[in-house]
Amino acid sequence: QLQLVESGGGLVQSGGSLKLSCAASGFTLDSYAITWFRQGPGKEREGVSCINNSGLNTDYANSVKGRFAISRDKSKNTVYLQMNSLKPEDTGVYYCAARKYYCSVYHRESTYAYWGQGTQVTVSS
Repeated sequence: QLQLVESGGGLVQSGGSLKLSCAASGFTLDSYAITWFRQGPGKEREGVSCINNSGLNTDYANSVKGRFAISRDKSKNTVYLQMNSLKPEDTGVYYCAARKYYCSVYHRESTYAYWGQGTQVTVSS
């Protein structure tokens, strides 16, 4: 079964850090770019950060630049999102999604082939 599984969400105080993981099973991520999306309460889902298949190119939403860092470990078939200096507005369900080769945080969701089930991140003030 081809799937992405997110983990690492939780409850953290404002200013704290979390590291999310997106692990693929049933397929290799070598040809896939990964984007992290999030959906806050009452908000539309938005792209937060992405990394292309080689790991050489990344993209970030303006709201998280300088605070979040995306990376990938090919040996573990996993992509990570390190989130620092978290703010209450970062609260939401975080999803990872895979599309071939290249990505932008502005790519349409319909261009993604695989999605995870999401992990909840809650930042308290």
